Amino acid sequence: MQSLRALLQFTTILPLGKPADYECFAKRSWLYPIAGYVTGGIAALPGLIAWYLGFENSSIIAALTLALAVFISGGNHFDGLLDFGDGLMAHGSREKRIRAMTDRTTGAGALALGIMVVLISYAALSSMTVLQIAFAVFIAEIFGKLSMAFSSALGKPFHDGIQKYIYDRSKKRFCLYAVLLTLPLFLLPGKMYVGAGLAAALVTFLCLHFLARKLFGGTNGDVTGAGNEITRMAVLLVVAVILTSA
Repeated sequence: MQSLRALLQFTTILPLGKPADYECFAKRSWLYPIAGYVTGGIAALPGLIAWYLGFENSSIIAALTLALAVFISGGNHFDGLLDFGDGLMAHGSREKRIRAMTDRTTGAGALALGIMVVLISYAALSSMTVLQIAFAVFIAEIFGKLSMAFSSALGKPFHDGIQKYIYDRSKKRFCLYAVLLTLPLFLLPGKMYVGAGLAAALVTFLCLHFLARKLFGGTNGDVTGAGNEITRMAVLLVVAVILTSA
C-alpha cells in the first residue's frame, strides 16, 4: 500500500495524507499503469456523465476530458512535455539541447510541441461520441503510464535527477510486469482498439527512447513525463482513426 500511495502522490494531486516513502514506489516502478487506471477513470467521468444524461456535444466533452486528464496529474507530465519540446527544437550540440531542456524558461519549442499535442489529442477526442471519449481516454491514460514504466526501466539517465533515482532501482523485467497490468483492458468491449492502443504505445515509446538517446544521450524526468503526454496523444489518434474509418 505504501508503494501505491507513493505512486499516486507522485502522479496525481489526489489528497492522500502525509507523503509516503518515495523509495517504496521507485523500487516498484512497474506499478505505473495502476496510476493510469486512476487518472483514466477520473478523466473518463465527463464522457460517462454526458452519456448518462444524453448530452451529445463531443467538442465540449473532449475539451473537459483533456483538461481533467492534465489537471489530475498536477500538470507534472505536461511540464515535462514542454521542457522536452525546448530540447527537441533547440539547435546545436547535445549540451545545448540539454541546457535548453533543463533550464527554467519556456521557449518556442515548448509552446510548439505543447500546442501540437493538445490540438491532436483534442481533434482525436472530438471526433468520437461521448461514450467513446470515455473509453479512449481511459485506455490512453493507462498506456501513457505504461510508457513511463518502460522509460523508468530502460531509459538510461544522462545526469543525476529523478530519472536516475528510479532507473537505479528498476529492473528490465519491470517492463513485462507493467504490460501484465494492462491486460485487464482486453476484458473490455473493443479489444481491437485496446490492441491498437497497446501497439501505438509501444511504437511511441521506442521512437522517444531512441530519439532521446540520439539528441540527449539518454533520458531524464522530462523525457519520461513527455512520454506520458505523447503516448496518450498517439493512442487517442489511433483509436479515433480506427473508429472513424469503420
